[in-house]
Amino acid sequence: MPAPVGKTSSQDFTAPLTARTDRNRKIWLLGYYLTSLVILVLDQFLKGWVSTILPLCQAGQCESLELLPVFKLTLLHNYGAAFSFLNDAGGWQRWFLIIISSLVSGLVCVWLWRTDRQQWLTAVALVMILGGALGNLVDRASTGYVVDFFVLHYEDWYFPAFNIADAAISIGAGLLILDMLLHRSSVNG
Repeated sequence: MPAPVGKTSSQDFTAPLTARTDRNRKIWLLGYYLTSLVILVLDQFLKGWVSTILPLCQAGQCESLELLPVFKLTLLHNYGAAFSFLNDAGGWQRWFLIIISSLVSGLVCVWLWRTDRQQWLTAVALVMILGGALGNLVDRASTGYVVDFFVLHYEDWYFPAFNIADAAISIGAGLLILDMLLHRSSVNG
């Protein structure tokens, strides 16, 4: 039944607003997912580029491209997880890590979908984690290893080699921790 002339029902008033809000939500969610895709594409592009300009680093023979006194590019293949964990596990780790990466990526997609627009720091963190997880998943599924090439070092100290995907995951995890700390302090304070 239509509302009398001069009066509007609350349902009539909120319907266009709800449709507009839903459309806006889909647009910013699409933007977040596309940003994850950009991280994935950048990661894959750089891995391919480094793989064409440098030979694989092997014991006794390792060619690098020195960019700064503490930063160089070195092509490495990581058959394991972070910090080469499970690197020499015999092959079963490939499928295990593909399953774990797929599950984590799916959970992050759902978490991002359920994130409110006001939780922008959480969303940015999830976008980075998703892009990085997918970047390493593509490597592992297509080749059985992850291409690492960034090496930070100082004299004889070396940080484990990493790639854009690893950096995105690490930054995303740091942002999630920061968001939790900020959220906890705003709730408590």
